[in-house]
Amino acid sequence: MDGTDTDIRGRRILVIEDDFLVAQALCSLIEEAGATVVGPLGWLGEALAYVESNKDQFDSAVLDVDLHGEKSYALADWLAERNVRFVFTTGYGADALDPAYSGYPRCEKPFDPRALFRALASRNP
Repeated sequence: MDGTDTDIRGRRILVIEDDFLVAQALCSLIEEAGATVVGPLGWLGEALAYVESNKDQFDSAVLDVDLHGEKSYALADWLAERNVRFVFTTGYGADALDPAYSGYPRCEKPFDPRALFRALASRNP
């Protein structure tokens, strides 16, 4: 990828995605762009326990809205409270996201890599 607005090289990106094939594709995209993948993790409880114990292992996150039927908002709140940049991902439209979280970046599946990387490249939540 070229352009500073999509440059994620050197970033450590936590991937939270419950679909194995989507997670694999996402991890490949991130690694090809020069970032390090942390995870992937696919369950909300597992992800919450991981971030609590490994706060310094990542600097941004890709967060699937729905993890095996559970909304990932508790994890989004945890990330936002610690100023960790994250991007919601969803296979549904914008209306699938709770209005309280509409101000956060969101990418729909299938991913447009440039849009995803642009959302991750920013350092401020």
